[in-house]
Amino acid sequence: MNKEVYTTIIGTGSYIPEVLLKNEDFNDHRFFDPKNRQIIDKPNKEVIEKFVEITNIEERRWGRKDQMTSDLGAMAAKDALESSGIDPDTLDFIIVGHNFADMEYETQRSKLIPNVSARVKELLNIIKPSIVAFDVLAGCPGWVQALIIANSFIKSGTYKRGLVIGADMNSRVGDPYDRDLMLFADGAGAVIVEATESETPVGILSHAERTDAVEWSQLLIQGPSLNPDHDQTKRYIRMQGHKVYVYALQNVPGIAMEALQKAGLELSDIKKVLIHQANEKMDEAICQRLMKLYKTKGSTKNIMPMTINKLGNTSAATIPTMYDLIKKNKLDGHTLESGDNIIFTSVGAGMNINAVIYREP
Repeated sequence: MNKEVYTTIIGTGSYIPEVLLKNEDFNDHRFFDPKNRQIIDKPNKEVIEKFVEITNIEERRWGRKDQMTSDLGAMAAKDALESSGIDPDTLDFIIVGHNFADMEYETQRSKLIPNVSARVKELLNIIKPSIVAFDVLAGCPGWVQALIIANSFIKSGTYKRGLVIGADMNSRVGDPYDRDLMLFADGAGAVIVEATESETPVGILSHAERTDAVEWSQLLIQGPSLNPDHDQTKRYIRMQGHKVYVYALQNVPGIAMEALQKAGLELSDIKKVLIHQANEKMDEAICQRLMKLYKTKGSTKNIMPMTINKLGNTSAATIPTMYDLIKKNKLDGHTLESGDNIIFTSVGAGMNINAVIYREP
Protein backbone atom coordinates (compact mmCIF):
# COMPACT_ATOMS: atom_id res chain seq x y z
CA MET A 1 0.00 0.00 0.00
CA ASN A 2 1.12 3.55 -0.69
CA LYS A 3 1.79 5.80 2.25
CA GLU A 4 -0.15 9.06 2.65
CA VAL A 5 0.61 12.12 4.72
CA TYR A 6 -1.61 12.69 7.75
CA THR A 7 -1.65 15.34 10.46
CA THR A 8 -1.01 13.88 13.90
CA ILE A 9 -0.77 15.46 17.33
CA ILE A 10 2.59 14.72 18.94
CA GLY A 11 2.37 16.95 22.02
CA THR A 12 -0.24 18.64 24.20
CA GLY A 13 -0.25 21.33 26.86
CA SER A 14 -2.59 23.61 28.76
CA TYR A 15 -2.62 26.47 31.22
CA ILE A 16 -5.37 26.79 33.81
CA PRO A 17 -5.11 30.17 35.59
CA GLU A 18 -4.65 30.15 39.35
CA VAL A 19 -7.30 32.75 40.25
CA LEU A 20 -10.30 30.69 41.40
CA LEU A 21 -13.78 32.20 41.57
CA LYS A 22 -16.59 30.13 43.05
CA ASN A 23 -20.26 30.98 42.59
CA GLU A 24 -20.51 32.36 46.11
CA ASP A 25 -17.93 35.00 45.13
CA PHE A 26 -20.74 36.64 43.13
CA ASN A 27 -23.10 36.96 46.09
CA ASP A 28 -22.41 40.69 46.43
CA HIS A 29 -22.69 41.51 42.72
CA ARG A 30 -25.50 43.68 41.40
CA PHE A 31 -27.10 41.96 38.43
CA PHE A 32 -29.36 43.76 35.95
CA ASP A 33 -32.06 42.24 33.74
CA PRO A 34 -31.11 42.50 30.02
CA LYS A 35 -34.78 42.96 29.09
CA ASN A 36 -35.37 46.18 31.02
CA ARG A 37 -31.92 47.13 32.41
CA GLN A 38 -33.35 47.12 35.93
CA ILE A 39 -31.77 45.45 38.94
CA ILE A 40 -32.97 41.84 39.17
CA ASP A 41 -35.49 41.74 42.00
CA LYS A 42 -34.33 38.41 43.44
CA PRO A 43 -31.72 37.43 46.00
CA ASN A 44 -28.39 36.64 44.34
CA LYS A 45 -28.46 33.21 45.93
CA GLU A 46 -31.61 32.42 43.94
CA VAL A 47 -30.12 33.86 40.74
CA ILE A 48 -26.98 31.73 41.19
CA GLU A 49 -28.94 28.56 41.94
CA LYS A 50 -30.88 29.01 38.68
CA PHE A 51 -27.60 29.66 36.84
CA VAL A 52 -26.12 26.38 38.15
CA GLU A 53 -29.28 24.49 37.24
CA ILE A 54 -28.93 25.62 33.61
CA THR A 55 -25.15 25.54 33.12
CA ASN A 56 -23.77 23.29 35.90
CA ILE A 57 -20.93 25.80 36.40
CA GLU A 58 -19.85 25.92 40.04
CA GLU A 59 -16.49 27.65 39.64
CA ARG A 60 -14.19 29.12 37.04
CA ARG A 61 -10.62 30.39 36.63
CA TRP A 62 -9.65 33.93 35.67
CA GLY A 63 -6.25 35.23 34.65
CA ARG A 64 -4.26 37.54 36.89
CA LYS A 65 -4.45 41.29 36.34
CA ASP A 66 -0.94 41.29 34.90
CA GLN A 67 -1.72 38.56 32.34
CA MET A 68 -3.14 38.76 28.83
CA THR A 69 -4.24 36.17 26.28
CA SER A 70 -0.73 35.80 24.86
CA ASP A 71 0.64 35.04 28.33
CA LEU A 72 -1.84 32.21 28.77
CA GLY A 73 -1.19 30.91 25.26
CA ALA A 74 2.57 30.94 25.81
CA MET A 75 2.20 28.98 29.05
CA ALA A 76 0.14 26.29 27.31
CA ALA A 77 2.60 26.18 24.42
CA LYS A 78 5.54 25.86 26.80
CA ASP A 79 3.78 22.95 28.51
CA ALA A 80 3.23 21.21 25.16
CA LEU A 81 6.84 21.74 24.07
CA GLU A 82 8.35 20.64 27.37
CA SER A 83 6.11 17.61 27.92
CA SER A 84 6.78 16.36 24.38
CA GLY A 85 10.47 17.25 24.27
CA ILE A 86 10.04 19.16 20.99
CA ASP A 87 12.63 21.79 20.07
CA PRO A 88 10.75 25.06 19.32
CA ASP A 89 13.11 25.79 16.43
CA THR A 90 11.79 22.72 14.59
CA LEU A 91 8.37 24.36 14.24
CA ASP A 92 7.23 25.75 10.89
CA PHE A 93 4.24 27.74 12.12
CA ILE A 94 2.33 28.98 15.16
CA ILE A 95 -1.43 29.54 14.95
CA VAL A 96 -3.51 30.96 17.79
CA GLY A 97 -7.30 30.77 17.81
CA HIS A 98 -8.86 33.38 20.10
CA ASN A 99 -11.67 35.92 20.32
CA PHE A 100 -10.49 39.26 21.66
CA ALA A 101 -6.69 39.35 21.34
CA ASP A 102 -4.68 40.80 24.22
CA MET A 103 -6.63 43.05 26.58
CA GLU A 104 -4.96 44.91 29.43
CA TYR A 105 -6.91 44.71 32.66
CA GLU A 106 -7.07 48.50 33.09
CA THR A 107 -8.17 49.51 29.58
CA GLN A 108 -9.99 46.33 28.46
CA ARG A 109 -9.25 47.29 24.86
CA SER A 110 -8.13 44.69 22.33
CA LYS A 111 -4.54 44.97 21.11
CA LEU A 112 -4.67 43.43 17.65
CA ILE A 113 -1.18 44.42 16.49
CA PRO A 114 1.12 42.62 16.82
CA ASN A 115 -1.10 39.57 16.79
CA VAL A 116 -1.35 37.12 19.67
CA SER A 117 0.67 34.41 17.91
CA ALA A 118 3.56 36.83 17.37
CA ARG A 119 3.47 37.71 21.06
CA VAL A 120 3.44 34.01 21.94
CA LYS A 121 6.47 33.50 19.71
CA GLU A 122 8.22 36.36 21.49
CA LEU A 123 7.34 35.04 24.95
CA LEU A 124 8.72 31.62 23.97
CA ASN A 125 11.90 33.38 22.79
CA ILE A 126 11.64 31.82 19.34
CA ILE A 127 13.82 33.97 17.11
CA LYS A 128 13.88 31.93 13.88
CA PRO A 129 12.09 34.23 11.36
CA SER A 130 10.87 31.45 9.05
CA ILE A 131 8.45 30.21 11.75
CA VAL A 132 5.33 32.03 10.60
CA ALA A 133 2.85 33.18 13.27
CA PHE A 134 -0.73 34.26 12.68
CA ASP A 135 -4.15 34.30 14.38
CA VAL A 136 -7.55 32.78 13.62
CA LEU A 137 -10.69 34.66 14.64
CA ALA A 138 -13.66 32.29 14.47
CA GLY A 139 -15.36 32.67 17.84
CA CYS A 140 -15.37 29.70 20.18
CA PRO A 141 -14.54 27.34 17.26
CA GLY A 142 -11.20 29.18 16.84
CA TRP A 143 -8.93 26.32 17.90
CA VAL A 144 -10.76 23.72 15.81
CA GLN A 145 -10.61 26.10 12.82
CA ALA A 146 -6.88 26.63 13.41
CA LEU A 147 -6.45 22.85 13.46
CA ILE A 148 -8.25 22.57 10.11
CA ILE A 149 -5.91 25.20 8.64
CA ALA A 150 -2.85 23.44 10.08
CA ASN A 151 -4.05 20.21 8.49
CA SER A 152 -4.28 21.93 5.11
CA PHE A 153 -0.70 23.19 5.45
CA ILE A 154 0.59 19.73 6.29
CA LYS A 155 -1.48 17.77 3.75
CA SER A 156 -0.33 20.13 0.99
CA GLY A 157 3.32 19.67 1.92
CA THR A 158 3.76 23.37 2.70
CA TYR A 159 4.82 22.74 6.30
CA LYS A 160 5.68 19.71 8.41
CA ARG A 161 5.28 20.75 12.05
CA GLY A 162 3.41 23.47 13.92
CA LEU A 163 1.92 24.72 17.15
CA VAL A 164 -1.86 25.18 17.33
CA ILE A 165 -3.13 27.11 20.36
CA GLY A 166 -6.57 28.06 21.67
CA ALA A 167 -6.52 30.88 24.24
CA ASP A 168 -9.01 33.35 25.63
CA MET A 169 -9.58 35.76 28.50
CA ASN A 170 -13.36 35.98 28.48
CA SER A 171 -13.45 37.54 31.94
CA ARG A 172 -12.52 40.89 30.36
CA VAL A 173 -15.39 41.05 27.89
CA GLY A 174 -18.22 40.29 30.29
CA ASP A 175 -20.44 43.05 31.65
CA PRO A 176 -19.86 43.14 35.43
CA TYR A 177 -23.61 43.73 35.87
CA ASP A 178 -24.75 40.84 33.67
CA ARG A 179 -25.35 37.46 35.36
CA ASP A 180 -23.80 35.83 32.28
CA LEU A 181 -20.48 37.11 33.63
CA MET A 182 -20.49 33.90 35.67
CA LEU A 183 -20.23 31.91 32.42
CA PHE A 184 -16.93 33.41 31.42
CA ALA A 185 -13.54 31.92 32.21
CA ASP A 186 -9.94 32.17 31.04
CA GLY A 187 -7.47 29.56 29.88
CA ALA A 188 -5.33 28.15 27.09
CA GLY A 189 -4.65 24.80 25.44
CA ALA A 190 -2.06 23.85 22.84
CA VAL A 191 -1.08 20.97 20.58
CA ILE A 192 1.93 20.28 18.39
CA VAL A 193 0.99 18.79 15.04
CA GLU A 194 3.25 17.24 12.44
CA ALA A 195 3.22 15.35 9.14
CA THR A 196 3.11 11.58 9.52
CA GLU A 197 3.38 9.10 6.67
CA SER A 198 1.13 6.08 7.10
CA GLU A 199 -0.38 3.31 5.00
CA THR A 200 -3.53 3.40 7.13
CA PRO A 201 -5.54 6.51 8.05
CA VAL A 202 -4.38 8.18 11.27
CA GLY A 203 -4.54 11.62 12.87
CA ILE A 204 -6.97 14.04 11.21
CA LEU A 205 -9.30 11.97 9.03
CA SER A 206 -11.82 14.61 7.96
CA HIS A 207 -13.51 17.87 8.83
CA ALA A 208 -16.72 19.78 8.18
CA GLU A 209 -17.67 23.40 8.77
CA ARG A 210 -20.25 26.10 8.10
CA THR A 211 -20.78 29.82 8.68
CA ASP A 212 -24.21 31.40 9.03
CA ALA A 213 -23.28 35.06 8.69
CA VAL A 214 -26.83 36.40 8.46
CA GLU A 215 -27.82 34.89 11.81
CA TRP A 216 -25.08 36.38 13.99
CA SER A 217 -26.89 39.64 14.75
CA GLN A 218 -29.81 37.65 16.13
CA LEU A 219 -27.59 35.60 18.41
CA LEU A 220 -24.87 38.00 19.54
CA ILE A 221 -25.11 41.50 20.97
CA GLN A 222 -22.26 43.98 21.41
CA GLY A 223 -23.38 46.85 23.58
CA PRO A 224 -22.97 48.93 26.73
CA SER A 225 -23.36 47.73 30.29
CA LEU A 226 -26.82 46.79 31.53
CA ASN A 227 -26.23 49.23 34.37
CA PRO A 228 -27.18 52.73 33.05
CA ASP A 229 -24.88 54.32 35.66
CA HIS A 230 -21.85 52.35 34.46
CA ASP A 231 -19.50 53.75 31.79
CA GLN A 232 -21.66 53.51 28.64
CA THR A 233 -18.72 53.94 26.27
CA LYS A 234 -17.45 50.45 27.02
CA ARG A 235 -18.76 47.57 24.94
CA TYR A 236 -19.49 44.07 26.18
CA ILE A 237 -20.41 40.77 24.55
CA ARG A 238 -23.83 39.31 25.30
CA MET A 239 -25.21 36.12 23.79
CA GLN A 240 -28.90 35.58 23.17
CA GLY A 241 -28.88 32.40 25.22
CA HIS A 242 -32.05 30.65 24.12
CA LYS A 243 -31.58 31.53 20.44
CA VAL A 244 -28.00 30.22 20.54
CA TYR A 245 -29.27 27.03 22.19
CA VAL A 246 -31.82 26.47 19.42
CA TYR A 247 -29.33 27.30 16.64
CA ALA A 248 -26.68 24.94 18.07
CA LEU A 249 -29.15 22.11 18.60
CA GLN A 250 -30.41 22.41 15.02
CA ASN A 251 -27.01 22.61 13.32
CA VAL A 252 -24.09 21.16 15.30
CA PRO A 253 -25.19 17.49 15.09
CA GLY A 254 -25.44 17.75 11.31
CA ILE A 255 -21.90 19.09 10.96
CA ALA A 256 -20.56 16.34 13.22
CA MET A 257 -22.42 13.77 11.13
CA GLU A 258 -21.04 15.25 7.89
CA ALA A 259 -17.48 14.95 9.24
CA LEU A 260 -18.15 11.34 10.27
CA GLN A 261 -19.48 10.49 6.82
CA LYS A 262 -16.42 12.02 5.16
CA ALA A 263 -14.24 9.81 7.37
CA GLY A 264 -16.32 6.74 6.54
CA LEU A 265 -17.21 6.22 10.19
CA GLU A 266 -20.34 5.72 12.27
CA LEU A 267 -21.02 7.28 15.65
CA SER A 268 -20.45 3.84 17.18
CA ASP A 269 -16.81 4.13 16.03
CA ILE A 270 -16.26 7.22 18.19
CA LYS A 271 -14.61 6.94 21.61
CA LYS A 272 -14.97 10.59 22.70
CA VAL A 273 -16.87 13.69 21.64
CA LEU A 274 -14.94 16.78 22.75
CA ILE A 275 -17.34 19.67 22.38
CA HIS A 276 -17.00 23.34 23.23
CA GLN A 277 -18.63 23.96 26.59
CA ALA A 278 -20.74 26.99 27.38
CA ASN A 279 -23.75 25.23 28.83
CA GLU A 280 -23.85 21.60 30.01
CA LYS A 281 -27.54 21.14 29.18
CA MET A 282 -26.96 22.41 25.65
CA ASP A 283 -24.01 20.06 25.11
CA GLU A 284 -26.05 17.15 26.45
CA ALA A 285 -28.90 18.00 24.06
CA ILE A 286 -26.51 18.30 21.10
CA CYS A 287 -24.94 14.92 21.81
CA GLN A 288 -28.35 13.31 22.26
CA ARG A 289 -29.50 14.82 18.94
CA LEU A 290 -26.37 13.41 17.26
CA MET A 291 -27.15 10.00 18.72
CA LYS A 292 -30.71 10.30 17.43
CA LEU A 293 -29.38 10.85 13.90
CA TYR A 294 -27.76 7.43 14.20
CA LYS A 295 -30.88 5.92 15.79
CA THR A 296 -29.14 5.29 19.11
CA LYS A 297 -29.80 6.52 22.61
CA GLY A 298 -28.33 6.30 26.08
CA SER A 299 -26.09 8.19 28.47
CA THR A 300 -23.50 10.63 27.11
CA LYS A 301 -21.44 10.48 30.28
CA ASN A 302 -18.72 8.17 28.94
CA ILE A 303 -18.49 9.53 25.43
CA MET A 304 -18.69 13.29 26.20
CA PRO A 305 -16.23 14.56 28.84
CA MET A 306 -17.25 17.72 30.71
CA THR A 307 -14.97 20.35 32.26
CA ILE A 308 -17.44 23.23 32.46
CA ASN A 309 -18.34 22.46 36.08
CA LYS A 310 -14.90 23.53 37.33
CA LEU A 311 -13.45 25.56 34.44
CA GLY A 312 -16.43 27.47 33.05
CA ASN A 313 -16.60 28.63 29.42
CA THR A 314 -13.04 29.16 28.18
CA SER A 315 -14.11 29.61 24.57
CA ALA A 316 -11.35 28.71 22.07
CA ALA A 317 -9.31 27.15 24.90
CA THR A 318 -11.94 24.60 25.94
CA ILE A 319 -11.28 21.69 23.58
CA PRO A 320 -7.44 21.72 23.54
CA THR A 321 -7.39 22.05 27.33
CA MET A 322 -9.77 19.12 27.73
CA TYR A 323 -7.76 17.04 25.26
CA ASP A 324 -4.53 17.75 27.17
CA LEU A 325 -6.14 16.77 30.48
CA ILE A 326 -7.33 13.46 29.02
CA LYS A 327 -3.99 12.71 27.39
CA LYS A 328 -2.23 13.28 30.70
CA ASN A 329 -4.77 11.23 32.70
CA LYS A 330 -5.99 14.29 34.60
CA LEU A 331 -9.68 13.97 33.75
CA ASP A 332 -11.30 11.26 35.83
CA GLY A 333 -13.05 8.51 33.92
CA HIS A 334 -11.64 9.44 30.52
CA THR A 335 -8.68 7.93 28.68
CA LEU A 336 -7.51 7.62 25.09
CA GLU A 337 -5.60 4.81 23.40
CA SER A 338 -4.04 4.22 20.00
CA GLY A 339 -6.75 3.74 17.38
CA ASP A 340 -9.44 5.63 19.29
CA ASN A 341 -11.53 8.02 17.19
CA ILE A 342 -12.47 11.47 18.51
CA ILE A 343 -14.78 14.26 17.38
CA PHE A 344 -13.61 17.82 18.06
CA THR A 345 -16.59 20.11 17.50
CA SER A 346 -17.54 23.67 18.38
CA VAL A 347 -20.09 26.39 17.75
CA GLY A 348 -19.81 30.10 18.38
CA ALA A 349 -19.98 33.70 17.30
CA GLY A 350 -20.06 34.11 13.57
CA MET A 351 -22.13 31.97 13.63
CA ASN A 352 -19.52 29.31 12.99
CA ILE A 353 -19.68 25.55 13.45
CA ASN A 354 -16.91 23.05 12.76
CA ALA A 355 -15.96 19.45 13.45
CA VAL A 356 -12.78 17.39 13.06
CA ILE A 357 -12.55 13.60 13.17
CA TYR A 358 -9.24 12.54 14.72
CA ARG A 359 -7.73 9.06 15.19
CA GLU A 360 -5.16 8.53 17.91
CA PRO A 361 -1.82 7.30 16.47
